[in-house]
Amino acid sequence: MLGKKKKQKPRRSVGHFDTLISSRTTIEGDVRFSGGLHVDGKIKGRVLAEEGSDAVVRLSEVGEISGDITAPHIIINGKVNGDVRATSHLELAENAAINGNVYYRLIEMAMGASVNGNLVRQDETSGLLTHDKEPEQSAEPEDEGKSE
Repeated sequence: MLGKKKKQKPRRSVGHFDTLISSRTTIEGDVRFSGGLHVDGKIKGRVLAEEGSDAVVRLSEVGEISGDITAPHIIINGKVNGDVRATSHLELAENAAINGNVYYRLIEMAMGASVNGNLVRQDETSGLLTHDKEPEQSAEPEDEGKSE
């Protein structure tokens, strides 16, 4: 009882990132990843986490993304021109500047962060990753050829 430690499931370290895009790097095109992605450089394209993963995107104060970001955990301290979709947790640090809509479940926003767009809270039943689907057509038939 005393002195025995329970075996715990290993957790992802907050400081561990598998992929680094350095400040002297520009990527043009979509970036698909799992694990941790730290961005100091520029990305011109979408940033998409692998579905079902517990991925983290961190954009530093010198980083910039021109495109949509979709991931479970997102930390922003740089510039984003596009929509941000955090399926679990979103953190906006003091230098975060977003030009686009923000979809989140849980948000932390520091003084100084800015969002030029809508903040949309998502609950567990709505699908954050299914935003590319077209809306369904209504089942009601349209009145054709009727005039008043």
